[in-house]
Amino acid sequence: MPRAPAPPPEEKLRDADRSQAVILAAARDEFAESGLGGARMDRIAERAGLNKRLIYYYFEDKEKLFQAVLEQTYLHIREEERKLNLLALAPADAVRRLIEFTWQYYLDHPEFLTLLNSANLHRARHLEGSDRVREMNSPLIATLGEILERGRKDGSFRGGIDPVQLYVSIAGLSYFYLSNSHTLSAIFGRDLLAPKARSERLSHMVELVLGYVLR
Repeated sequence: MPRAPAPPPEEKLRDADRSQAVILAAARDEFAESGLGGARMDRIAERAGLNKRLIYYYFEDKEKLFQAVLEQTYLHIREEERKLNLLALAPADAVRRLIEFTWQYYLDHPEFLTLLNSANLHRARHLEGSDRVREMNSPLIATLGEILERGRKDGSFRGGIDPVQLYVSIAGLSYFYLSNSHTLSAIFGRDLLAPKARSERLSHMVELVLGYVLR
């Protein structure tokens, strides 16, 4: 019986890309639910519907897979931020839009927060070894720096603002609130994730940050 012809190289490449995307999605969910320590390759394979040996073929081990998930996670948020086209906005509007986006992204992607928690638990050793993550984050800081400089030049922003510090503050205002919403709600006796509370939080963050940057 004649042997079936081998698939062309581009089809093999597409199959490999699809398999890796399925593995990364399954691993993201597993790491988000169980953390790096509690995640199991067997469960990731089951979630992905693929042979566990294929996961090891593409990613070597659980540590490398976790690093790949973190890289993919940062890639997604950076791609979504680029779609904001912040440089086309007035400086104050650009900062406001970035705050609004960051808040909504964290709400829509709770797995982002849990993955960061897990990465920090392991002292970010998986990110320290990733040139890819640093390369992805640099354009965002450059964009924010350009926005701040434009605001300084047109007289709307005060000078001397570090774009890294500003972004950390923007991210931190959302991150801390959402990561600790259950304990904060219990302590203060208020549902901090109720629609009204979330709206008030976003308004507070926008006023706080703009109050700092505006001249």
